[in-house]
Amino acid sequence: MFLLGAKAHSAHHNHVPHSLEDIRRRFDRPCFPKRLSSLQVRRVIDIRVPGATELRPARLYVPYGRVRGVVLFMHGGGYVHCGLNSHHGICCRLARQSGAAVVSFDYRLAPENKFPAAVDDCWAALQWVAAEAWRWGGKVAVAGDSAGGTLAAVLSQMSRGWKYPPLALQLLYYPSLYGERPVPSREVYANGYVLSTRVMEWYAQEYVRDPKDLCDPRLAPIFASSLANLPPAVIALAQCDPLHDEGTGYAAAMEKAGSQACTRTWPGTVHGFLNFYSFLPGGKSAIHYGARKLREAFARS
Repeated sequence: MFLLGAKAHSAHHNHVPHSLEDIRRRFDRPCFPKRLSSLQVRRVIDIRVPGATELRPARLYVPYGRVRGVVLFMHGGGYVHCGLNSHHGICCRLARQSGAAVVSFDYRLAPENKFPAAVDDCWAALQWVAAEAWRWGGKVAVAGDSAGGTLAAVLSQMSRGWKYPPLALQLLYYPSLYGERPVPSREVYANGYVLSTRVMEWYAQEYVRDPKDLCDPRLAPIFASSLANLPPAVIALAQCDPLHDEGTGYAAAMEKAGSQACTRTWPGTVHGFLNFYSFLPGGKSAIHYGARKLREAFARS
């Protein structure tokens, strides 16, 4: 059973973690000091945002100058770990470089909360952001990495025809999009490139309720009945990643259905490289690229 949307920082030999408490503690840390990252934006505010069942922790990043939109950002971590702290520096930089406010949202994690709890939480959060978007220029986008990128793609599908204006952009960093449908990159990069087959199987066991979930478009967006009329997609990919071909395949399927999509691959990178922006040039470049695409989307939408 495969859940191909996890940001895995596997230990030696692609070891699957044995202590969930330990992996959550280790991986909800930024790769750059939080206080220094916070200097890049005008304000960082811890808030609470509606989820499906309760108010959930979130963090609002307000850039300097005129704010030109708001982004709901969803972190990766295979629906099992990571959180507001692990992605703090990424959100600071996205806010500063895009000129948009960023709301980083802490959805419920598995295995305590199985699929589709994360989707339900993020959908409730997106509706709150859309209702409050007038505070930040009125325009809304969604973004996320890995499992968070999957959630951003799912929300983009769910938002079609809603009462709010269409989303300006969906910014997806190395998302899982295909569920059980195979792609060549899964075989090529099955082992030795951080996100291994064994690690993905572990995430699946933690998150999904039943193998049938792997064909549910709320977990595998490629299975949607239609990919027409979706918000424009920007899909940023790692070359040496089992999920690489899911991103390119999804973009091609969107374009075939008449939606706009583009992809860019960072050579020599592995899954999760965005989180190592403090010492990997590719991470910095990918954040800058996504921020520029957000700025352009808010300027034209």
